[in-house]
Amino acid sequence: MSVMGVQAAADPEPGAQDPHTGEPQPSPRRPAQTTRPLVNENDEKPPPLPQPRRIVPRVQLLVSNRGCSARVVTVSPGPLIRVEGQPVSIRCDVNEYSGPREQDFEWMTSREASGARMKIISTFDASYSHSSLSKRVASGDISVVRLEDNEVELKIAEAKALDAGLYWCQTPSTDSVISGNYEAQVQLIVIPNTLSVSPQTPPQEAAEGSDLTLSCNVTRALTQPTFLSVTWSLKSGATSEEILTLGPQGGVATGAKFARRYADGGIRLVPGKNGLFELVISRVTTSDGGTYECNGTEWTHENGGKWIKIVENTKEMGTVKVIPTGQSLAVRATSSASPSSTSLLLSPSDALTLLCSVTADNLQALALEVTWLAGDRDIVTMERSGIVISNTSSSLERTGAGEYRLGVRGVSAEDGGDYTCRVRAFIDKGGKSAGGGGRWHMAAEKRSGPVTVKVSQIMPSYTLTLEPALNPQMTAEPTELACHVTNVTHLPPGGRLGVTWEHTSLPGEAPQTSHHIGSLDGSGNLLLGSMYTDRLRSGVMSLTKVQPNTFKLQIIRTQEIDMGQYSCSVSAWSVNSQGDMVKIAEYKSSPMTVRWDPKRPSLNVVAKRVREASVGGATFEMSCTLTTENLGEAGYSVLIQSQESLESNVRTIMTLSPDNVLQHGGATDPNRRDSLVLTKSGPAEFRFRLAGVQLSDRGFYWCDITAWTKQQAGQTWTRATSAESNKVRIDFQENGPSFSIAIQSDDTSVYPSKTAKMECSLSVSGSSPKTDDLAYEVRWFFTRLRGGQTTTQVASVDRFGIVKAEIRNSSSELSVERRDTHTYLLNIFGTHDSDSGEYYCVATPWYLSASTGAWTQAGELMSSRVFLTVQFAVWDSLQLPLLYGASASIGVGLFSLVLGLVCAHCCCRNTTHTPRSRNKLMDLEMD
Repeated sequence: MSVMGVQAAADPEPGAQDPHTGEPQPSPRRPAQTTRPLVNENDEKPPPLPQPRRIVPRVQLLVSNRGCSARVVTVSPGPLIRVEGQPVSIRCDVNEYSGPREQDFEWMTSREASGARMKIISTFDASYSHSSLSKRVASGDISVVRLEDNEVELKIAEAKALDAGLYWCQTPSTDSVISGNYEAQVQLIVIPNTLSVSPQTPPQEAAEGSDLTLSCNVTRALTQPTFLSVTWSLKSGATSEEILTLGPQGGVATGAKFARRYADGGIRLVPGKNGLFELVISRVTTSDGGTYECNGTEWTHENGGKWIKIVENTKEMGTVKVIPTGQSLAVRATSSASPSSTSLLLSPSDALTLLCSVTADNLQALALEVTWLAGDRDIVTMERSGIVISNTSSSLERTGAGEYRLGVRGVSAEDGGDYTCRVRAFIDKGGKSAGGGGRWHMAAEKRSGPVTVKVSQIMPSYTLTLEPALNPQMTAEPTELACHVTNVTHLPPGGRLGVTWEHTSLPGEAPQTSHHIGSLDGSGNLLLGSMYTDRLRSGVMSLTKVQPNTFKLQIIRTQEIDMGQYSCSVSAWSVNSQGDMVKIAEYKSSPMTVRWDPKRPSLNVVAKRVREASVGGATFEMSCTLTTENLGEAGYSVLIQSQESLESNVRTIMTLSPDNVLQHGGATDPNRRDSLVLTKSGPAEFRFRLAGVQLSDRGFYWCDITAWTKQQAGQTWTRATSAESNKVRIDFQENGPSFSIAIQSDDTSVYPSKTAKMECSLSVSGSSPKTDDLAYEVRWFFTRLRGGQTTTQVASVDRFGIVKAEIRNSSSELSVERRDTHTYLLNIFGTHDSDSGEYYCVATPWYLSASTGAWTQAGELMSSRVFLTVQFAVWDSLQLPLLYGASASIGVGLFSLVLGLVCAHCCCRNTTHTPRSRNKLMDLEMD
């Protein structure tokens, strides 16, 4: 690789020859280096050229003075190798000094190692320069620039050969004690500019996908240890981007857009001799077009590891235009039988052969994907890998470079049409050295002109006859239509027949509409119309092929919406070359009208007594027989209803739905539901049975029957008509006991929080049953004195002794007590003002009938009303406030008395004691 060539030029052995000039090379003095590649194979973007850290080594001369710090003057490390005509800069700084912060500097030079010094320039003396240098200083060719208070830079705009020599940087002393060094020197070597860049002009045009070689010759005369680097760049418009850089250490760095291609081998260096460097770009694309440049740079590696660019030269190599593949790509489709014709006529079962020819300037660099299309439908494709994907029985093979042949065996009328060849050209952007990177880029897509293929065929013919097998005369009757196919001719081998049924509303209906019922294709597949999908799937309607030439449409239950005109269309199908069934002909029958005179359905129901209930506890049974007209098949719902008299309210005893779901009505006692039976005893008969009749069951009974129909299975029932039967009466006399009820209270006026008691007493007369054969259901009701006249139930006890107290908005509590068989007591504990109002009780006696042995319910009894008053107790309400007030008054009085005594004792006591005189009279006078 060229990396070796650059290293040989950059690091010659002693006595070796320059690979570019052939002259002996001196042995360079430079520190040992480790060369590392600038391109990481695992990175998408390689790192830039390595730049050493900005560390300026110093040449220091230190003079020790009794261990104290001393002035230190340093300059750029040398020797400094620069090229004639190029700028030169030498830095100088001073540290560890005393005096003012800003220091002055003086520069001197000596052209010979032992020669006298010559003044160059000073920061404080404008007349400091030697006469031989004053003009260059005045013109600015030589100048000094202050960088910091303690740092300056000597600059030479264009170095000359006579500028080579030793340079001194001095600083005048500002220290109180002279110590350290006040000057430092460095050697400047000026070499002639021998860098030569000679690029070879690349071709002006390159086909997309071809390789492009960029050759550039970079040399220089090696008089000092310098190094070379070569850079190729691509300029497109006003922007320029580096492609690849080789050197100066022998490493390689690539531009961001070219890193992936270099890693894949799409960009590679080719070794050369005598300073020739070649860069090869494989499989160029249109983005590679532009102006290419070659740059040669000469470097020096100074002490401290810093790389310095001393001279560079850039030359334009030339402009390259990449010709897109689409400009040269051409696709042509022809017939092998007639290459010059774009139309082809075939007979059924013939073979079809078409050729696709592809040409391009860079055909060998392209990977082609070839597809044959019939109209807009892909029939077969050969991928760029050579794999063939076919949607039909056709074949595709590659017969030569850019030649592809399509073969179709046994064509039919379906295979007629326009055939075109579509070609997609791909370029692998991976390099040759990588064996192809697999990063494919579609360069162009072209489609050939069409080749028209016609397949001659004699159309089949036949005759259609539509006949009614079953013609409905009324709603819900079946309908059956038969479509016969006769006189079939020219049906191709393997051909089949299909049918399509349509329904049109009767003429005169506005608007008259047509709907697709369903069809059977050549393969026997059933295709459903949107309006008839549910009926066909449920089996209410069916489309069948009963014979090879006979098709039938059946409707199990014809509805009024089915009246109209029906027609059948029979189609002929054949098998094409791809094995698919295709329609080649279709004929439609004459319409046939299906209609009838719709009549309103009617229903008649007759109820009769099957078993008479003459005494209590007997069984009553009634049958309801129905007759229909113009109804057909239907379902029935039955309601058993009753009323005590012809003027009383109607009660629903039981119901039976069309789906035979039995339910009890709201008027049915839950405890007697086992005694009620309702069944369907025949196709048109229903029976109702009531076991153990009681006095409360007396009244009129009848059936209310409704007829329901369904258009198809799975749908909801639709009401057709309904009717009520005659009424059958249950009437019997029961000479049972008679009952009476009374209510009384021990006290109708109570104080709050007291207990009120109310007694509900029942008595029996006549044929009195035994105690064990008698039970009562007792309920208490209450009408509030304040807050409205609403009557609410407050408590109850059933005939089995179960007590239930209702939830009330009161703080009082209720309890029910049974004192004996005929006496029930209601207790109200902790009465409240809200308990004032009217109370009464309601009782329902039950007794065991001696004649039937069944429990019989007697009539309901209601007592008179008792008014309860909860009085407001004035004295009771004042007791506590008076007690609290008296207690508070006594407490305050005692507290005031104690407080007065304490104050008098503490405040009025004489602190000086005077003994009483013995002379009482004198004391009295003094008083």
